[in-house]
Amino acid sequence: MHAEGTPSDWLTRWANQLPRHGRALDVACGAGRHARWLCQHGLQVTAVDRDGQALQHLPATVNAVQADLEQGDWPLCSNDFDVVLVTNYLWRPLWPALLASVAPGGWLIYETFAHGQERLGRPSRPAFLLAPGELLGVCAAWRVHAYEDTTLAQPERRVQRIAAQRPPG
Repeated sequence: MHAEGTPSDWLTRWANQLPRHGRALDVACGAGRHARWLCQHGLQVTAVDRDGQALQHLPATVNAVQADLEQGDWPLCSNDFDVVLVTNYLWRPLWPALLASVAPGGWLIYETFAHGQERLGRPSRPAFLLAPGELLGVCAAWRVHAYEDTTLAQPERRVQRIAAQRPPG
């Protein structure tokens, strides 16, 4: 879905708005393209994925956490991440923990597949596709800097994406 190592343009679009220091969480990080990018931009990164082999390829500066987010408990006790990033992953029961992990004033950057993707390819199961406006509803009490429900090219895919900031205090 992306060039190897190339971060999502949704993440890079917000580079100037995100904190220059602090803590970031990359959820379902895979090979770590976003964890690396966040590290390069001055953040202390925790990366979570169920694939232990993928986590072994992360830089030593990344706090790698192996966990099956769909089967076990939320593996992190901390709720003080300045940036929480999720791309190409959807597990709705995780939303309360994700939102609670964002520090007051922190950012949630989220991008994943949306309704309409089933006409273009995988994933196609409704459980893995956001309903229209679903991310907006999840972040209803937050400051939404941008939201898109759109079709992207190369490869063609339907996504929803949001950049939202938790209220301070």
